[in-house]
Amino acid sequence: MSERVETVVLDSEGLSAWVAQDRKLLAMLQVFHDMGADLVIGANTIVEVSHSRTNMPRLNWALSRVKVEPVTEQAAKAAAELLKGAGLHGHKYAIDATVAEVALRQPKPVALLTSDSDDMTKLCGNQVRIIPL
Repeated sequence: MSERVETVVLDSEGLSAWVAQDRKLLAMLQVFHDMGADLVIGANTIVEVSHSRTNMPRLNWALSRVKVEPVTEQAAKAAAELLKGAGLHGHKYAIDATVAEVALRQPKPVALLTSDSDDMTKLCGNQVRIIPL
């Protein structure tokens, strides 16, 4: 990870791993922090990671350290266009598309930490560096 990164976007797996204090993810986040990169999530990622076993105090702590991007009507329409362009559709890809849309509108260069690197590569093309988790 020697390339400089301005913005790091986390999908639900990335945020969940941070909340769970996954060592590999924490090490990556430290590298990005040392670069001065901003951490970003889409607002709907909060919904995706919240369930009865979520450590809510830890989640709230993590959320206090990231920029939470809204999913507006304009963002939703842009995400729908990304889906169409990638030949994907349906609820299975809906949140992925909003995460991709958030990543694509951040200050470049952008890295996206994701558990779904294949779909995110289709949605983001080569404009975002996809880092598999």
